[in-house]
Amino acid sequence: MNTPNPVPSVDRRQFLQASGALAMMLAAGEAPAVLRADALPGRVRVAVLGLGRGMDHVSAYLQIPGVEVAAVCDVDERRVAAGVKAVEAKTGRTPAAVGDFHRILDDRSIDAVSIALPNFWHAPMTILACAAGKHVYVEKPGSHNARESGWMVEAARRHGRKVQMGNQRRSVPQIREAMERLRAGDIGPVRYARSWYDANRPTIGRGRPVPVPASLNYALWQGPVPERPYVDNLVHYNWHWRWHWGGGELANNGIHALDLVRWGLAVELPRSVTVSGGRYHFDDDQETPDTTIASYDFGTCGATWDSSSCLQRKEEAHPFVTFYGDAGSLSIDSGAGYRVFDLAGKEVRKVTGRFSDVPHFTNFIEAIRSGTALNSEIGEAQKSTLLCHLGNIAYRTHSVLETDPATGKIRNGSSATRQLWGREYRKGWEPRV
Repeated sequence: MNTPNPVPSVDRRQFLQASGALAMMLAAGEAPAVLRADALPGRVRVAVLGLGRGMDHVSAYLQIPGVEVAAVCDVDERRVAAGVKAVEAKTGRTPAAVGDFHRILDDRSIDAVSIALPNFWHAPMTILACAAGKHVYVEKPGSHNARESGWMVEAARRHGRKVQMGNQRRSVPQIREAMERLRAGDIGPVRYARSWYDANRPTIGRGRPVPVPASLNYALWQGPVPERPYVDNLVHYNWHWRWHWGGGELANNGIHALDLVRWGLAVELPRSVTVSGGRYHFDDDQETPDTTIASYDFGTCGATWDSSSCLQRKEEAHPFVTFYGDAGSLSIDSGAGYRVFDLAGKEVRKVTGRFSDVPHFTNFIEAIRSGTALNSEIGEAQKSTLLCHLGNIAYRTHSVLETDPATGKIRNGSSATRQLWGREYRKGWEPRV
């Protein structure tokens, strides 16, 4: 395979003309049949973009009857080759091997894209895909910043696309059952939730400027963000820990727990947010904290997320999320089970299960096929993501944020908080809805 050439800036006039024309077609009911969920003859053709976490997407789709992984796409040739091999091994057929995502958007035979790219690509790619008539599965957190959250929801609505975010626990049967138990009043009125994340992440070291690997299209990898020099400890994972590209552990794993928190507490958005912590374990290139406690006040109830990324604290053995009510508590483990306790701490119910991504991808496919409700529709999902964005703003500005529970907007914002609500984009790559 030839190394893809760096892609020039998006022609915004052409993009706006194309997306405007598609919006008019959708409004008039004239969208091409191949793009209409009700016209699909059972089969759904999916393209997977980003073949790190995206390899799990490939695996899940290949387990769903009637789904064809029609294309695999990555800016790294080595990853594209691995994606092709995985599809061939399971199906005996060869998907399109793509280095430039524009080919995916231009291919009218592809019904949906599954985005497993870095955070800074989530919203721009979702917006482009919706405008191109594709349904979208996008990994968490779904956006790099709060402004993008609103843009991608608007894009899904404007173009009438199904957009599911990858917080997979929304589709796990046992966790859905746990939420039903909360609604049924098993622990009485729910007053508070605590959540945790622990890991033993090593140092990312100090990056050295080196030549870009021949297999990597680094210009396209950067895509919508202002360009930075290539260093050897950035691609493909450690971008998470630099604000220019990622949102730290809060946006990486906190989103999973905080989404359950919102769901279980039956709340929308907070009235105040604060985060304490820091980068305590290593002196390296990481800018985001490794140890934090994020606190959220929803008025009638509250929640915390406690993270220790570089020290696992194995002796504590706490659950993933615990809800506290007037009549007891309910704990959800990191897999797919839950336990209920009375006020004396006695376990009165235990449900075990096995975690799988497949139900969440299946829900997405069935939404395309038959209009089944999405379990993590992007509008609902981005409310949870906004908790992460607000937490990061609070941390970076050393502030207690006072927020509007109806919109999530910051009421006591300084110029610094207003700046962090959005971001700067590379010229010509600004998302347009």
